[in-house]
Amino acid sequence: MTVYLLTDIEQAVRSSWSAETCTPEYRDRWTPDNPARDQCGVTAMVLNDLLGGELVRGEVHVDGVRTDFHWWNRLGAGVEVDLTREQFGPEESVVGGDVIVRPPVTEWSRLQEEYLLLRDRVMGRLGAGAVAP
Repeated sequence: MTVYLLTDIEQAVRSSWSAETCTPEYRDRWTPDNPARDQCGVTAMVLNDLLGGELVRGEVHVDGVRTDFHWWNRLGAGVEVDLTREQFGPEESVVGGDVIVRPPVTEWSRLQEEYLLLRDRVMGRLGAGAVAP
């Protein structure tokens, strides 16, 4: 079994983000200046592949109105890992956080291609073989 440090995983994930791995409907607002923007869903799934734990989904609010969702991971003992939290501007806040059961990749109606691309890039940077979806 290969052992990865969280710092190595974080570096591999951050260096793998691009416009092609973000949420397609928001691809036009992705920039290298804010590389975490719209990467949360696929990033949470890849971290779940590597670290296990739970997927957590909160709501993004602007002026008290939900504008989107935000995803991150919760590991054992309540440790939360959120590599994309910095994507939000000062007018955006993340509210709540519900554990979401992960469906099989084959049942995803969106983000499947972006997830597979990010996963393959991250695993390549970690020097690991493919991970089954």
